[in-house]
Amino acid sequence: MMKNSLATKIFKYLAIFSLFILIFLFFFQVIFINTFYEWTKTRTIKNLAQDILVTENDTSLYEKLDRVSYSENVCIELTNSNGDNLYSTYSSNCNLRSKAIKRNFISSNKKTKTYNLVNNFTREKSIMNATRLSNNLYIFISTSLIPLDSTINIIEQQLIIVSIVVLLLSIVVAYFISKRLSNPIIRISKAAKLISKGKLKTNFDSGSDIKELIDLTDALNDMKEELSKTEELQKDLMANVSHDLKTPLTMIKAYAELILDINIDDKEKCKSNLNIIIEEVNRLNDLVNDILALTKVENDLDKLDISSFDLIKLIKRIVKQHNIYVIKDGYSIEFIHDNIDKLMINADKKKLEQVIYNLLNNALNYTGSDKKVIIKVVEDEKDYTIMVIDSGKGIDKKEIDHIFDRYYRSKKNHKRYVYGTGLGLSIVKNILLLHNYEYGVKSTKNKGTTFYFKIKKDD
Repeated sequence: MMKNSLATKIFKYLAIFSLFILIFLFFFQVIFINTFYEWTKTRTIKNLAQDILVTENDTSLYEKLDRVSYSENVCIELTNSNGDNLYSTYSSNCNLRSKAIKRNFISSNKKTKTYNLVNNFTREKSIMNATRLSNNLYIFISTSLIPLDSTINIIEQQLIIVSIVVLLLSIVVAYFISKRLSNPIIRISKAAKLISKGKLKTNFDSGSDIKELIDLTDALNDMKEELSKTEELQKDLMANVSHDLKTPLTMIKAYAELILDINIDDKEKCKSNLNIIIEEVNRLNDLVNDILALTKVENDLDKLDISSFDLIKLIKRIVKQHNIYVIKDGYSIEFIHDNIDKLMINADKKKLEQVIYNLLNNALNYTGSDKKVIIKVVEDEKDYTIMVIDSGKGIDKKEIDHIFDRYYRSKKNHKRYVYGTGLGLSIVKNILLLHNYEYGVKSTKNKGTTFYFKIKKDD
């Protein structure tokens, strides 16, 4: 596809527009000028006839006719119903002497009529309007039609000159407009190329006061900020993944070496070391599964498998699975579901289990010194609200807007050792979006955090 510069495009459009205007002028100033001229003259004498509202014996009538005849360069004659001349403003260029035309009009009993006349000797053209003012009073107004051939020739020559001037002006105007528009676009393009090379500190600045260009640069700067955040988050991901892969791999290696070193007959020690290796392998498996799950959800590769199930029963099972933290580390997990012993919903059971699992894990990671976590199901008129509450230090206002972002992980201290990539809450967000569930987080400094999502009763 052929590329044209902005200046070429603007010149092309201006030239086409100018050409259209010139053709329009040519038709009206040259082709139709005679027709338009005759139409204008005809309308003028018709209007004059209507304006002269007189009666016989009006003493100021003749003065009025003389004044109009002189100012409008027309000939006027008043006659009675017999065709007798009552008054006239004859001059050398008048063509009002055709008695046959006058008799014909008077006998026709018409209100008004216009005649196109040609002098048999001079071939000069004129227009005459005949109007009946009253039953016994008629007015005839005539005006000559001046030949316009010489005028048309002059106009044609002027149009040629005007066409050349307009085309030259189009070039000049196109140049200045293109400079005004293209310079900001060139600046934006250069900045975009720098951004594409990874120089995300580059700012978009059009240097223009054109609203659309200002809006464009603002949008591009917003995009650049999001790219910068994504790059930072990706760096965090690499650091997190590197750390979380390195730790279990180191432990697997260490305990494998221990197994090699210890007496093969010491089965208890071998079993203990093998269990630790299995736990670390499971951690690696969970880490990989988190990354794969988020990738599938974000790229719409994961579809919902909707089924009907009891949410209360599901939450109880998840709480039971986490009893290891209650027994081993002294955590308290309380499930409150007042007056709701059974809650049947239609959703993807596996994915919703993942949501509650991740939220509960997150709460255990960040809860306060009392090691208390509450899962609560509340019913109102329209929704069931599922809340996971911890008693930790809360989330800073600066962090709360990013808490569901991919790769994000709060920098506050955890109550227990945490491994992971910061993908858990992002997985939660994407699964809830797939279900069209409202979700959010509320946090108060030093009082704790509540993550929640709502299931509509009519879902």
